[in-house]
Amino acid sequence: MSTNTISHPGHQVPVASLSRRAFLTRAGMAAVGALLLPSADAFAKIFSKERKLSFHNLNTGEELTLLCSPQQYYDRLTLRRFNYFLRDHRTDSVHQMDPALIDLLYAIFVFTGSRGTFQVISGYRSPETNRMLRKISHGVAEHSLHMEGKAIDIRMSDIGTRTIQKAALALQQGGVGYYRRSDFVHLDTGRVRSW
Repeated sequence: MSTNTISHPGHQVPVASLSRRAFLTRAGMAAVGALLLPSADAFAKIFSKERKLSFHNLNTGEELTLLCSPQQYYDRLTLRRFNYFLRDHRTDSVHQMDPALIDLLYAIFVFTGSRGTFQVISGYRSPETNRMLRKISHGVAEHSLHMEGKAIDIRMSDIGTRTIQKAALALQQGGVGYYRRSDFVHLDTGRVRSW
């Protein structure tokens, strides 16, 4: 297994159309409103800390570590490594991933109190892979956001998938799919919806 350690020095890259500050504010209100945190003060204290997010790709065996801070944007090296880590392992295709996925995962990590690792089942999917998966599974969308680099399927090493789902639903930042039988949660940065 290879290990990539990433930090935030260097070039600044805008993250998404919704500013990170607005996302963090909305995330905080969602967390307090969902009783995931006891108060706005507790949210501010917990969320202001720099966090190390660890990832394990279940398909490639690779590991990745991101050092995230709500006050910093993601540099080009961080985004390039994130893109490569979440490549389509079947075709080895790399696609630009939406940096807002990192913010979403950061918020879930904080709200669930996790100290574990994100286990990645699927990140980017090439159109060829998506077509192949549609032939063998009825749960694969024809116009999947995985093909746009806006979706990730995960579980966590120390938190149940039901808890991940509840945190993601409270955030109201995109699509949340709960796959109890397969034990993973789909997260995307598309329109707010759930299944």
